[in-house]
Amino acid sequence: MKSDILKIANKKFKSRLIVGTGKYKNMKECAKAIKISGAEIVTVAVRRVNILDKSRPLLMDYIDPKKIMYLPNTAGCFTSKDALRTLRLAREIGGWKIVKLEVLGDKKNLFPDMIETLKSTEVLTKEGFKVMVYCNDDPLMCKRLENSGASAIMPLAAPIGSGLGIQNKINIKILRLQTKVPLIIDAGLGQASDAVQAMEMGCDAVLINTAIAKAKNPFQMAESMKYAVISGRKSFLSGRIMPNLFGSPSTTKIGLI
Repeated sequence: MKSDILKIANKKFKSRLIVGTGKYKNMKECAKAIKISGAEIVTVAVRRVNILDKSRPLLMDYIDPKKIMYLPNTAGCFTSKDALRTLRLAREIGGWKIVKLEVLGDKKNLFPDMIETLKSTEVLTKEGFKVMVYCNDDPLMCKRLENSGASAIMPLAAPIGSGLGIQNKINIKILRLQTKVPLIIDAGLGQASDAVQAMEMGCDAVLINTAIAKAKNPFQMAESMKYAVISGRKSFLSGRIMPNLFGSPSTTKIGLI
């Protein structure tokens, strides 16, 4: 596993668990959970997380951007115009070029607006951004995103924050077969077994926020997710046996008494 490195936009990471910074009780709790998770990338909602106002608690005081990569995202954006403005602001504030694009289509289910998402991806990649894209699990649209220069494809497993787990395994399997850039499950995972399942399907990483932040014990859940991702990845790399409807004895018939 030491040589099993995740590569995103020419950057290398040992951990395949990406963690969000929202929904925690406070920044201290957030920082502790992230440390326990072992994550090397954290998402930062540019419009919601304080990274400028020194009169209030700053995220950088709790999570060192020199040790953990900040991934600015466009949470709360419902148009391409808003998303582009938000990420251009992130670039001006901190020089961030590796970003997470999220253009939502409705306020109830928080599904991505794929037309606006594709349009935004095309613009951002031309401007030199390395774009990790939150999207639905439609193989055709995901291929268009990849062809537009996306650095990572991030399909939802289920609606954001729902904790329902992977709802469309077939599409995720198709995406795994066709996607050449990192495939990262983003949104909807609720427990450790969901993370294991995603990794066993061959996904390159998972992004988890609500399942950790809103757990009764977020620190224990963070640790659980850490080992779930490691376990699922090892299982995938091991090469599982082929499923069989019939039993197969563990011992041979040779030498029976």
